[in-house]
Amino acid sequence: MTNKQRYIAVVPAAGVGKRVGAGKPKQYITIADKTILEHTVSRLLMADIFETIVVAVSENDDYWQTISLLKDSRISVVIGGAERSDSVLAALHSLNVGADDWVLVHDVARPCVAIASIKKLIEAVQDDDVGGILAVPVSDTVKRVNAQQHITETVDRRELWRAQTPQMFPYQLLLNALTQGLKAEGVNGYGVITDEASAVEFIGLKPKIVEGLQSNIKITQLEDVELARYYLQEGC
Repeated sequence: MTNKQRYIAVVPAAGVGKRVGAGKPKQYITIADKTILEHTVSRLLMADIFETIVVAVSENDDYWQTISLLKDSRISVVIGGAERSDSVLAALHSLNVGADDWVLVHDVARPCVAIASIKKLIEAVQDDDVGGILAVPVSDTVKRVNAQQHITETVDRRELWRAQTPQMFPYQLLLNALTQGLKAEGVNGYGVITDEASAVEFIGLKPKIVEGLQSNIKITQLEDVELARYYLQEGC
C-alpha cells in the first residue's frame, strides 16, 4: 500500500458512561474548564494531520450543541448508535473518501493521547496493507480463572498487549470488516466486535501493534478522571 495523503479521524461519542457515575455521559465531565470531549478532539486537531474529524453522538444527546469547538469547519457531527461499532459505521457512511484513505478511530474517553503517539502510529502503519493500533505491553501477572473464580492458569504475558486508540485502517477495509462482524453478531448472538482491530481480525487479517504510552488512559471509572487531570496538567 502506498503512502496515503488523506487521514480522517472518527470519534465515537454516543456512550452514556454509566460506570463513571457522574450523572452525565463521561465525555461531558469537565477537567480544567474543558469537557473530556473537548480535550480529546483538541488533541486530534493539534496533530494537524486530519482532513476531517467525525464525532458520532447519541440522538438523545443534549450537550454537544453547547460545545463551540464542534463548530470548527474541520469537524462534522453525526448521530451514532447503541454500540461503539454502530457509531463508527455511522461515521464511515457519512464520509466521501477513497477506499484506501486512512481512518483513525479514537476513543472520546482518551483525552491524554500524545500527538507524538498519533504520528508514530501513522509513520509505522501508513505502508501496511492492513493497518494497526496503539497498544502497551501487559506488565502485570495475568491469571485465568474458572466460573468459581479459582485460578486455573498463569498466562504468559510476553505475548499480551492492552489495546489503545487510535486504531488506523483503510476506509473500505474497515467498513467491510465492521459490516461483516456486526452481521455475525446478529446471527450468533454474541459479541464479536469489541474494537476496530477485532473486526479486522474477524475477517482474517492481522493488524500491526505500535507501542503507545501508559498515559493514554481510557476513562471508565471516576478515579480515572483524576488521573487524566494529572496527565493533562503534565502535558501528557
